[in-house]
Amino acid sequence: MALGERIGRGRRQQKHTKQVDRSNLFDEEFLRQLELLQVVARRLIRGRQRAERKTKKVGSGLEFADHREYSPGDDIRAVDWGVYARLGQTLVRLFEEDEDLPLRVVVDVSDSMLTKDGQKLIYAQKIAAALAYVGLAGLDRVGLTAFSSTVHETLPAIRGKGRIFRVFEFLKNTKIGGPTSIAAGCKRVAAQASQPGVTVVLSDFYDLEGAFEGLNMLRFRKHEVVAIQVLDPIEANPIDTGLRGDVTLVDVEGDAGNSRDVTLSAALLEAYAQAHERFCAQLENSCRSRGMPFFRASIDEPFEDLVLRIFRLGGVLR
Repeated sequence: MALGERIGRGRRQQKHTKQVDRSNLFDEEFLRQLELLQVVARRLIRGRQRAERKTKKVGSGLEFADHREYSPGDDIRAVDWGVYARLGQTLVRLFEEDEDLPLRVVVDVSDSMLTKDGQKLIYAQKIAAALAYVGLAGLDRVGLTAFSSTVHETLPAIRGKGRIFRVFEFLKNTKIGGPTSIAAGCKRVAAQASQPGVTVVLSDFYDLEGAFEGLNMLRFRKHEVVAIQVLDPIEANPIDTGLRGDVTLVDVEGDAGNSRDVTLSAALLEAYAQAHERFCAQLENSCRSRGMPFFRASIDEPFEDLVLRIFRLGGVLR
């Protein structure tokens, strides 16, 4: 439920608009910020001794992995003649080769992200663009998904820093609105993925049951899941807003008639803040207990600080 306006003699419900201005979201100044950000982020990644995220598979690389018996049709150049000379066995050398894991950034665009002129959505999209830029600059494959119960739009995986403008266009023009459905969004991401990779989910996660179902589904499909919870500080603690007395609480993702009249007091707001804190702790503990990196992001924290915090702790690229 979203806090409504103070009610005087005539009752008014606070309404949010689904028209979020994203036209100037990714301007030249933002691009300059990203360029500086990716330089620092790559230094942090190299400091952890990996400049790009890779996984090993047996193939035709340079690093020796193992032997297997020769089979007709194998490349004769792969035969280990040294072993043949010593043991009389015809064995083929196997090598490890690098295979890049795609980075997928999944953004919640539901109604709960659109309150206060869409500030949470704008913040989440800036984080998504920044993560994508660092990945593209490191020659990782990067894809994006926007979801709600009524929206599911995907930018297929792309590679190369010059493709960042496709990311910008996708984020600026994707449809928004509708109730949250994290489970459905993650299910479609898992179904569309040709291979597992690193999947970052940006949401307020107010659909807690759906969040657990969706994140666990991605884990089951062998994705490395990173959860980033985006919050407005007022949602966590509305005590200092000065809001008191008779108000109408409006469910921003429910029907127009889904509202509740309450009398707000300092004690009630304190109880709400404590309940919200328990909710966030439950989400964080659940993610961490499943081995998922978890980050909480307040929209009053500069997005670049959050992104560097993520890379410093090794949450996305390694």
